[in-house]
Amino acid sequence: MRLVCAPEDYPFVEDGALNVVLYGQPGAAEEGRSPRGSAGQAAKADFLRARLEGAPKAWDFLSLALAVVTADLAGWRSESADGWTREFDLTVAVADPDFWNTQASALEAVLKFLSTDRWRLTFVGGGVLPAPPREPVRPAEDCVVLLSGGLDSLIGAIDLAKAGRKPLAVSNIVRGDGANQAAFAAAIGGGLRHLALNHNATPPWKKEDSQRARSLIFIAFGVLAATSLAAYHNGDEVSFYVCENGFIAINPPLTGARLGSLSTRTAHPEVLNRLRDVLAAANLRVRIANPYEHMTKGEMMRECADQPRLKAHAVASVSCGRYRVFNYKHCGRCVPCQVRRAAFLAWGEADTTFYKFSKLGKNDTDHANFDDVRSVVMANAEVAADGLDAWLGPALAYPRMGDPAPLRNLIERGLKELRALHQQHGVK
Repeated sequence: MRLVCAPEDYPFVEDGALNVVLYGQPGAAEEGRSPRGSAGQAAKADFLRARLEGAPKAWDFLSLALAVVTADLAGWRSESADGWTREFDLTVAVADPDFWNTQASALEAVLKFLSTDRWRLTFVGGGVLPAPPREPVRPAEDCVVLLSGGLDSLIGAIDLAKAGRKPLAVSNIVRGDGANQAAFAAAIGGGLRHLALNHNATPPWKKEDSQRARSLIFIAFGVLAATSLAAYHNGDEVSFYVCENGFIAINPPLTGARLGSLSTRTAHPEVLNRLRDVLAAANLRVRIANPYEHMTKGEMMRECADQPRLKAHAVASVSCGRYRVFNYKHCGRCVPCQVRRAAFLAWGEADTTFYKFSKLGKNDTDHANFDDVRSVVMANAEVAADGLDAWLGPALAYPRMGDPAPLRNLIERGLKELRALHQQHGVK
């Protein structure tokens, strides 16, 4: 699939590519013109309405992320040759195409890892670079933290505030999570400044559900926000915290049938390390960090620095991979739900979350399609029979993973938490 992603004044050509208007609306379909997609208008408007000033290359990075998330939504996996792997050829308008073309192969590698698709990136001029506000607001916060509405990001923000840090909370608005994001920001550290943005990526047809490359938009929003801080404008490096437990960040394939891209990899060490290189090459003084890369979710809950605050808000957080499928309720049986439930058990506090399927060990018609539960059973059985290393295979062998030893130990502890959950529910 070919896409050309640029501002609305770009000279789009009707040559069979999907034209995507960045930071604008696609406009009404005209005779002889193919339907267009769009992305980013609301995010740009909200950022500028707050009178924030982002770095030029941070805007370029956001343009790329908007193009990627639109492609990810527009390309149906069902129409690919193998029913999963797609091919994308993206032309993206940026302010500094010469630089970004030097990073195309590095970014293609990140995207391939995230989505298991094949990507080709070409950068052209004509991208958006907003004029600085007349009276810019330079936030005094000393770091940025992603606040998704999930449990891990909640703990991350709580820990930062408890340690005396003053984070700017940045959210990608998702239906069903927006209220949580705002409530958590208001409840932490006496109230955090909260920047909530929405990519509004909209292809001109039905969206693909898998959305494995959307991680890039989370990172791009955080990077843009980090470059707006007073500390950044004063020449300092700004820390940008992407908080996720190490087990889910790595998302090791539970069985041989589960491709890595069947699960999201937002905070995978391979992704974050490669993106750190790109940001460094761009001279963007933003340091991405995941303080929990060697911790399980249960360990995060037990070691949270403000236990009363965590107890007050943990149940309201969202972890489910199928949250919207079940009318904004946790399903209880997907891998993220199982990891969440295992973490509450390891924490030792009651889990009063409503789960659509609360009884993991029940054997009847309604509970017959517990594929993810069976996958966890099979993983623990294989580890017991053949050892952890045989089960892991090449999962920790990627070139930018870092030291595999602590990651191996982390995965072992994560499986142990899941095993305890299954024992509690009598899963066989």
